[in-house]
Amino acid sequence: METHVLIIGGGIAGLSLAWQLAPAFPVIVVEAEETLAYHTSSRSARQMQPSYGPAPIQELTHRSIALVEQISAGLSSPILMPRLMMTLGTEAQVQALVDTHTSLTALDHAQTMHRSPDLRPETFEAAALDETAREVDVPALLDFYRREAVAAGAVVLTGHAVTEVEAAGTGFTATAGGQKFTARIVVNAAGAWADDVARMAGARPRGLRPYRRSVAIVPTQFPVDPAGPMVEPADESFYYRPDGGHLLISPCESVLAEPGDAQVVEADIAQLIQRIDAVTTLGITGVVRAWTGLRTQPADGLPVVGMDADVPNFFWLAGQSGYGIQTSAALATMAAQLVTGTLPDEDSALAASLSPQRAGLN
Repeated sequence: METHVLIIGGGIAGLSLAWQLAPAFPVIVVEAEETLAYHTSSRSARQMQPSYGPAPIQELTHRSIALVEQISAGLSSPILMPRLMMTLGTEAQVQALVDTHTSLTALDHAQTMHRSPDLRPETFEAAALDETAREVDVPALLDFYRREAVAAGAVVLTGHAVTEVEAAGTGFTATAGGQKFTARIVVNAAGAWADDVARMAGARPRGLRPYRRSVAIVPTQFPVDPAGPMVEPADESFYYRPDGGHLLISPCESVLAEPGDAQVVEADIAQLIQRIDAVTTLGITGVVRAWTGLRTQPADGLPVVGMDADVPNFFWLAGQSGYGIQTSAALATMAAQLVTGTLPDEDSALAASLSPQRAGLN
């Protein structure tokens, strides 16, 4: 099969870029698994938090929220829903957060208890409130990207693991799922396998390493307020938020892992339940289900986005770490502008901070 752009990876990075590029170029997306967004994109916390992450991530998150709100306006159901974020800590910790992030507001002890009356009052002094945070309907967002890309002519193939990528003239030949492809541009959106794909194409790996992070849905003895906030401590060592009548919880572990189908470590969830029971009166009574995803990132924790300087037309869109969902719309927009040479001058510094050529990448 011949195409202009071959995107390797059918997670949120690959699908969102296909959404942006398909109106302009022939695009084929190849995904190794039989299901799109199998490994990480479908295993997220489903949250957009503008106060979360380093400055480039915060900027991309603000832009993504605005873009996804525009997308939602044309749909029958919204993709984003308000979900306040509260960070608990000492008064000094909260003040430091508020001084650093303009989107945060300090709450005193009484105000925090009013927002989340199921907290144990002796476990914190104050909280930082982010009223700009949003809960994301991730399946709906993924389906929008896929549906719009296909409507614009993109071909999306599952069960097509890439086994070969080779530069050929001004483009590439590739083998995926036993099928041959030729493409002018190859996009490396392969998540935990991004460095492996780079090696196939003759590009230098960027030190992208996958780390596991787990999430569980748990029932509680006492009712959960469905409109309650997402809550975390100042050290970001766990979080929980309502998920219907249950809680969605995570130990926020970051453990180096091999690329693959990550599995839950039951002891992590058991310890997390003890920690959440120590700060709330809800009383977790079991586990409905739990899952683990891989957050792939380079040493500096920022995504790797842009053309490879040594392998012409080999484009990186990888290493989003835990920011893939919350930055997807804006990052895909910027990536498409980089592919087409239409990046606005005012975004050149932001793009440079994500470049595959930046200092510090292995």
